[in-house]
Parts: sequence; C-alpha cells; structure tokens
Amino acid sequence: MPSVCFYFQVHQPMRIKRYRIFDIGRDKEYFSSTEGKTDNKAIMRKVASKCYLPANSVLLDALNRHPEFKISFSLSGVFLEQLEDYGQDVLDSFQKLVGTGQVELLSETYYHSLSFLYSQDEFRKQVLKHRELIEKLFGVTPKVFRNTELIYSNEIARVIEDMGFLGILAEGADHILDWRSPNFIYKPKGTKNIKLLLKNYKLSDDIAFRFGSRDWSEYPLTADKFSQWVGAVNGAGETVNLFMDYETFGEHQWEDTGIFKFLAALPREILKHKDNRFHTPSEVVSRYNPVAELDIPHYTSWADIERDLSAWRSNAMQEDALKSIYDLETKVENCQDESIIEDWRRLQTSDHFYYMCTKWFADGDVHKYFNPYESPYDAFISFMNVLKDMKVRLVESEKKHEHKVPIKKVFA
Repeated sequence: MPSVCFYFQVHQPMRIKRYRIFDIGRDKEYFSSTEGKTDNKAIMRKVASKCYLPANSVLLDALNRHPEFKISFSLSGVFLEQLEDYGQDVLDSFQKLVGTGQVELLSETYYHSLSFLYSQDEFRKQVLKHRELIEKLFGVTPKVFRNTELIYSNEIARVIEDMGFLGILAEGADHILDWRSPNFIYKPKGTKNIKLLLKNYKLSDDIAFRFGSRDWSEYPLTADKFSQWVGAVNGAGETVNLFMDYETFGEHQWEDTGIFKFLAALPREILKHKDNRFHTPSEVVSRYNPVAELDIPHYTSWADIERDLSAWRSNAMQEDALKSIYDLETKVENCQDESIIEDWRRLQTSDHFYYMCTKWFADGDVHKYFNPYESPYDAFISFMNVLKDMKVRLVESEKKHEHKVPIKKVFA
C-alpha cells in the first residue's frame, strides 16, 4: 500500500491597513489596523478559535492514539511572529505537536514571498532567516523545502539543492505530469540528489474544496470512503501526497460540515489496513527513489485552475507593485535602518499581490473571499501609498547617515 504524506500550509499575512495618500510622510505603522478585515490581531484570534486550536487538539489526540500517524507543517515566519505577539496559546499547541516526534516542519521563505522570481539573494536570506526561527522556536532544522504557494521550477529545485535541502514540494498539475502519476517521487531536471514530491491535487481538493459541498456527487465524504480512495492507489503509486491549507479545517470548511470529526477519524480508518502507513516528507524522500526525471522549466503553483503565477502576476497593477518593491532592494540594504528593512520585507508577502488580482473578482470567487479590501484596486492604492512613504523614509535615512564619516577618514 502507498504511504500517506500529509502536509499543511499555515500562514497569515501582515495585512496593510487602508493607507491613504495624506498618510504619506506622517504614518509609518503600515500594518497596525483595527479596522475589520485588516485587523491582523483580530483575524488571527478568529482563525485560531475556528481552526488552529481545535484542529491542533484533534491532531494531538490522534498522534497520541496512533504512534504510526505522522504529519507535516510549513509555518511562515510572519505567521509565527504574530503568534509570538498575540497567539502564544496557538504557538504552544504547535510546539506540543512537534514535541510528539511525529510532526515534521518544512522550510520556506520567512515572509511567504515571491522573492525567488526577483532576487535570489533576497530569497536565500529569507530561507535562512526562516530556518533560524524554526530552530529557535521548535529546536528542529527543516530538511525539506516548500516554496510560497508551491511555486516551483527546475531552477528553484537547483538552488534549493545547493542550499542543502533533501526534498522539495510542488503541485502535481496535469499539464506538467501528462500521463505520469503524482504518486511517485521524481528527480528535478538539472539536479543531482534532491527529490521532488508532487501533490495529489484530486484527493487533496476532495478535502480542501469539496468536503462540505452538498452538490458534490460524493457528498458526504466519510473517513472510511476516503481511506478506500487512498487504498485504490495500491500498485499504482508509492506515496499519496495530501497537501492543503491548514485553514481547511474550521475556517474554509466550517465545523458544522463535520470536518473535525472527519479529521479525527481518518488516521484510524487508513491504519485499519495493516499495509497502510503515514510518512513525513523527509521520510518519503529517504524511503523512495525517483522513478523518472521531471522537466518543469516554467513556473507552476497550486493557485487557481491555471496552476501558474497568474494569481499574483496577471495584471498591470500587480506587475507594477512587484517591480516597485523589488526595485528598492539595493537602497533598502544600504539604509542601515532595521525598521525599514523589516517593513520592506513584510511588503513582499505574496498576499498583497494576490489581493490585487482581478481574475473573476466580480463573480465572488476565492480571490474575493480572501480579499480584506473592497476591491483589487483599493489593495493596489494602499500598497503604492505605503511604498511612497517608504521612499520618503529611505531619503530621510540616507540624509541621516551621509555625514557620518568615520573619524579615521576625517583625520587621515
């Protein structure tokens, strides 16, 4: 029977408040909103009560009941920062999960950013900063990498291998697999040893998107039924990679859908079959060999039906905002002001550009559901106003430091 590899993305951005043009030069607190959908603390506490705390409780119980049960998480740096500020109970619950020895933590960019697309130097810095935070809070060092929203290409795999990682996650999209199955390990083209784990998006999305839909032909989805679907892979795959947002549990699929009962029952149902097993990504990497080399020269992701970068780069607003933020890299690095550097990096978080996406927005799709602004245009305006203020701060910082010449040079 195939291994079952569970991976959950856990991320909450530092949302930009409604930053108006006359705030430029007067307000440096870009993320300190107390307004509804941009109140980061209120949102974190809401999701914590609906998802993180109850889901962690269910999983901790399952892990204790079933020593064979294993899962993995990727916790973004900005998410963990917020837990340290106003979610210590949630942080404690994640630490308890990791403390079981049955939970693996993965690596990612600290700011859940698109940095690889614009600056490999910044990308590497964020990956290393994330690793340091994971080591500090959990006492473990990640061995497997997952990029923001599973954005992937051959080039990313090569860089990640160079950084010492053993495995990398990606979307098992039809257009890259063709006739191949996502239920095997692959070798990224141009690499030597790193292994590629692909998401089984059909089974993952049955839980993440279709679970509570009464219009779905398979409704209701039970743990027994799902375990049979996993078992059907036997002989046609080695690992079933179930990758999804952790907010699936309680936030996207509300408690009254039965999602927590499903989650609690699933380990038991899958383990009923003696040949079934759970593995973490690093265990899958060490257990299985690649069946083939997979060439993915163009960027893929797990976002939207296109599985590409269009969720963040499909209109002029997004492209302008992305170019503008990364154009400041050299000036920010030279400014010697840690608060500016931190704000610049927080502004790289992919969510800011996701909110500017206009694809199907008027039809009330998932982009509209997650958008804290009235429209993509409001998201763009607030972002660009903040960027203008940052430029003012950079000029002020430059003036502050330009006359600070070392004494030795003055008297040389």
